[in-house]
Amino acid sequence: MLDWINSLPLLPAIAFLMVVIYCRAGGTYLLGRLAYKLAGRGRFHAILTSPRVESAAEKANRWGAPIVALSFLTVGFQTAANLAAGITRMPLTRYIPALIVGGFAWAVIYATVGLAAFALWCEVALTNPYVAAAIAVAAVGLLTYYILRKRAERNRATRELARERAVTGERAPLLPESESGKAERDS
Repeated sequence: MLDWINSLPLLPAIAFLMVVIYCRAGGTYLLGRLAYKLAGRGRFHAILTSPRVESAAEKANRWGAPIVALSFLTVGFQTAANLAAGITRMPLTRYIPALIVGGFAWAVIYATVGLAAFALWCEVALTNPYVAAAIAVAAVGLLTYYILRKRAERNRATRELARERAVTGERAPLLPESESGKAERDS
């Protein structure tokens, strides 16, 4: 019944996903390098001081390129690890091999699992379109729930960190100290 799964375009799918991940992850790395230069300005400050990015930066400094390559096997840590590699200015001679290895693994996993899931859904849609529609609605609902839950957790962690820093008087990392702040402390 699922004989046509063998005829799915696996190699083109892997190639397409490799281009996608190399552009996305490489762009995130470059954004991190730019953010490092703009650290004391506006919205980048909030991103650089988020708990996820701080954790990823610490791990990237400790483990280097292997953590970037392994991050492609995770959900949610991948972008933070690539951003952290850029923020910590990981040398391209270490970053690019990690990107190639991790991106290839990501593309193979997503192409094989994604195409198999799509083929299975198509088979269900041919036999019972109502069940296929219910599966699609459930998948969208679960994805929406996951995204909203993660966003709420991230917002809660950011509020707690801001509250903690306000209580302790700790300055946010990566911000240049202003002359007025230095003068106020000295007096």
